[in-house]
Amino acid sequence: MDSSIIHIKGGSTMFAGPDAVALFRATTIKAAIGLLAKGITPTRGMTMTKALALASGITGKKYKRTEHAKAIADVQIWCNEMAAALPKEVR
Repeated sequence: MDSSIIHIKGGSTMFAGPDAVALFRATTIKAAIGLLAKGITPTRGMTMTKALALASGITGKKYKRTEHAKAIADVQIWCNEMAAALPKEVR
């Protein structure tokens, strides 16, 4: 299945296909790390260690608990590259 980002008039966005869903997942992980760095737990059971492990799965780099800013930056680079590679459609 081809992946794409579909912007639907009226304000909705759909991430269709495995690559687009991976992009959404990475964006969510990046946001979770940012919240955890500020002391906010985004969901029960999510810890900085778990969030950084998820980021490591995306970037292929290991992060220490104190390297949350580096993890966010690396995941953002991955997101930018993936978003640029995916076709966009307006409906």
